[in-house]
Amino acid sequence: MARHNTLGKIGEDAACSYLAAKGYAIMERNARVGHLEIDIVAMVGPRLVCAEVKTRTAGAGFSGIEGITKAKIKSLVRAADAYVKSRNLPFEVQFDILLVSANDDGDIIEIEHIPDAFYPPF
Repeated sequence: MARHNTLGKIGEDAACSYLAAKGYAIMERNARVGHLEIDIVAMVGPRLVCAEVKTRTAGAGFSGIEGITKAKIKSLVRAADAYVKSRNLPFEVQFDILLVSANDDGDIIEIEHIPDAFYPPF
């Protein structure tokens, strides 16, 4: 596995643990609907959470938030819509972002969680 894939998996593992500790019930990881993907699907209260995880090495010069572009938001919203429709789920959807920083050894340094990071554009 390429280093960036390994780092991404480490970040997603840490994000899942973080969310679970905050009371989120993890339902699925890397959920695919066609070519669309959601990093983490979870429940918190009555809401279905679709979370995007960005993992970066500390000192990389950017936090990962730069990777949350308008195109990424549009893709995540489309994926969430397809996910909900394909499973006929009656839940309100919340979009969270998790920014994970790791050192060069892959040890997690920090997790920044942005709940309700955005609302679907109309």
